[in-house]
Amino acid sequence: MYYGYGRGYGYGMGFDPLYILVIIMAILCMVASARVSSVYKKYARIRSMSGLTGAQTAMEILRRNGITDVTVAHVSGNLTDHYDPKRRMVCLSDATYGSCSVAAVGVAAHECGHVLQHYTGYIPIRIRSAIVPAANIGSKAGIPIILLGFFLSFSPLVTIGIWVFSLAVIFQLVTLPVEFNASHRALVMLEQYGILGHEEITHSRKVLSAAAMTYVASAASAVVQLFRLVLIYGRRGND
Repeated sequence: MYYGYGRGYGYGMGFDPLYILVIIMAILCMVASARVSSVYKKYARIRSMSGLTGAQTAMEILRRNGITDVTVAHVSGNLTDHYDPKRRMVCLSDATYGSCSVAAVGVAAHECGHVLQHYTGYIPIRIRSAIVPAANIGSKAGIPIILLGFFLSFSPLVTIGIWVFSLAVIFQLVTLPVEFNASHRALVMLEQYGILGHEEITHSRKVLSAAAMTYVASAASAVVQLFRLVLIYGRRGND
């Protein structure tokens, strides 16, 4: 990427090693995403011994935990599963809702893990929920503000853009413990409630672990991008 801010930056016509790292992180994100699909497809072919579908699994977990004000809904798409705390709804995708595979059961349980996080006041998810509006602004407006500041050679605007983008990075980092904890809760419940057997738990763990790596890759990519922007800004200020 060329900003054209004079010599000494290692940018423009020079070599930018951090940009190479950004590209590597982007590739890792794509690899992680592809792996999720691959692992899910593999274990989507293995039927759980309980015979419960993803939807039935979610309803059983909610029932076992005495949660009666959360519904389970079918949403379109592939691996678009999520928990909507505003509507109090566990949304399961086409590949999960009606499937009784160990992959579908694991994903459904993971979303219920998020439900329990909200109901138990799990601190990381409370932090993540609180910064969602700011993080959305940061992910959409941060980079444009920074680039505009560079273009206008107006340092305060660049600083604002970096802080705004930082909110999106913080969101990515806070998401990590939220996702890992939801998967841990899911696997514990699946075993305790007898929904999956020991070997099946291992299969579901592989699916959830692959999914977790996408969050790790995204967070690492965001951190590298932020560091690169701060470095560019610092070098420009010292020129």
